Amino acid sequence: MEKKNNRRGFLKKATVVTSGGLLAATAAFTFKSESENHQETKDSMPVIKRIQPLGFQWETQDPFLFCVHHEDAYPKGNEKQGPAASLAGRSLGQDFLIKDGWRMYHGKNVPGFPGHPHRGFETITVVREGMVDHTDSTGASGRYGNGDVQWMTSGKGVQHAEMFPLVKVNEDNPLELFQIWLNLPKKDKFVEPHFKMLWAESIPKYEHIDETGKVSIEVIAGKVGEEKAPTPPPNSWAFSEENDVAVWNIKMDKSAKWTLPKAKEGVNRTIYFYKGNELKIEGETLGNYHSADVRTDVDLVLESGTEESHILILQGKPIGEPVVQHGPFVMNTKEEIRQAFVDYQNTQFGGWPWSEPGPVHPRTKGRFAEHADGKLEDKS
Repeated sequence: MEKKNNRRGFLKKATVVTSGGLLAATAAFTFKSESENHQETKDSMPVIKRIQPLGFQWETQDPFLFCVHHEDAYPKGNEKQGPAASLAGRSLGQDFLIKDGWRMYHGKNVPGFPGHPHRGFETITVVREGMVDHTDSTGASGRYGNGDVQWMTSGKGVQHAEMFPLVKVNEDNPLELFQIWLNLPKKDKFVEPHFKMLWAESIPKYEHIDETGKVSIEVIAGKVGEEKAPTPPPNSWAFSEENDVAVWNIKMDKSAKWTLPKAKEGVNRTIYFYKGNELKIEGETLGNYHSADVRTDVDLVLESGTEESHILILQGKPIGEPVVQHGPFVMNTKEEIRQAFVDYQNTQFGGWPWSEPGPVHPRTKGRFAEHADGKLEDKS
């Protein structure tokens, strides 16, 4: 009884105060719920998880495998659509060192990547400037560039060539593109190979304009505001909206601000700042040619520096399966990788129906895609 009386007396003393004091006393004895404590913990977490410098091959998060940024200041083209310049001093067939502002890569006459195999993933090739000639083992072909995107599902196995024809003979042929490797889940690694074209004129552009400036976003995958990207290939991890896959290429005026909206729970997101002098993410500075893995459970304010900023954003729900990669093959186990090599040696993934390893289309040929089923898309 004595303890009860003391407790009653204590409560009486705590509440018998003036109205202003009552609020103060009540506040002093307020207990926070578990959800409130969790929210405080979330709010105190840094918005940037990791910052990395960018090289030729960019590190990505699941469901992506990696991204490569090609930027080459090619000169005028010759009669073969190769560079009208000396190739002396280059390691032709393996020319990855920048000399005079450009590289031949695996090409010997025309820069690019002659026929090579893939299995188990997708390539998303985003061409900002210049042209790419495509040929593959299904007999399909195409030429695309200057804002076009090719989304190719390698599935059970395909050979393809990606050549960079220098179509202009009286002026330089600059090339800039991203090639993004997006993994396929185990259930879709053996689907039929195919590709889909996202022509520049079909890719929606989101624009935000306020007193700080203009922000333009090419919505290659996913959705920004009311702008929704074209439908991805049916077997792609990006096909289901539940996986919240996004590929956004962003241009911000100098000093412009834009709020990057939060994503679905559990999604990975990386910001690649590839051109400009400075980008601020919630006030934290990201230097030129750096990436930042960021939180996706909160909105993030991006602010451009004193120069125009160019940004690539990759995001998606992780597939969460084992990844075993060896060169152009991406599977779930080492045994599957060994089998991929055996299958390629035995079948050449359908063979190579072209007269040379790295074909280029006629110089005057415009943008087009001819698919394995004979369907023709002519954009010339």
